[in-house]
Amino acid sequence: CLVMQREVGVDTDSWFAALKNTLRQAPDVILIGEIRDRDTMDYAIAFAETGHLCLATLHANNSNQALDRIINFFPIDRRDQLLMDLSLNLKALVSQRLIPKKGGGRVPAVEIMINSPLISDLILKGDVHEIKPIMAKSRDHGMQTFDQALFDLAMAGQIERETALRYADSYNELRLMFKLHGGDEGDEDKTKDLSIV
Repeated sequence: CLVMQREVGVDTDSWFAALKNTLRQAPDVILIGEIRDRDTMDYAIAFAETGHLCLATLHANNSNQALDRIINFFPIDRRDQLLMDLSLNLKALVSQRLIPKKGGGRVPAVEIMINSPLISDLILKGDVHEIKPIMAKSRDHGMQTFDQALFDLAMAGQIERETALRYADSYNELRLMFKLHGGDEGDEDKTKDLSIV
């Protein structure tokens, strides 16, 4: 395995010069440290369209927010083409948050969205808000929501239930998961006023 890294100011004049010349290095995998703007996102999509595995980071709390950020980089007149490009080339989105553990330290809670045919169709249509329920029902395909990850960590005793609820994407949904799972009487008392909004 040969890893080639380009340092701005040493190996290349600028960030965009490095991106522009990336394919000249004949890479198999391309890692973009962080996507902060439309031009960088354009390059990432172009790399994926040419058959390269392109990995990148993006500041977002979950998969839906990541998709929204990607879409909002571009003007509305490019939206249809962008959604088609994403539906065809996006392989997965992985979101991670570090959650305080029982006894100190932190543990990652990970949300995984895999671009299945159904997810791809939703992206193509721009129905990003419908993706989360599909993820929740697709654990057997390797997907999970952030709230499911928090639930698993709480059930494994790695984090407190109160901590899980504090960090949840949907407080009520996670509270319902705890309620349906049961637990000791104290846990049931905390969720007796359960309401879904």
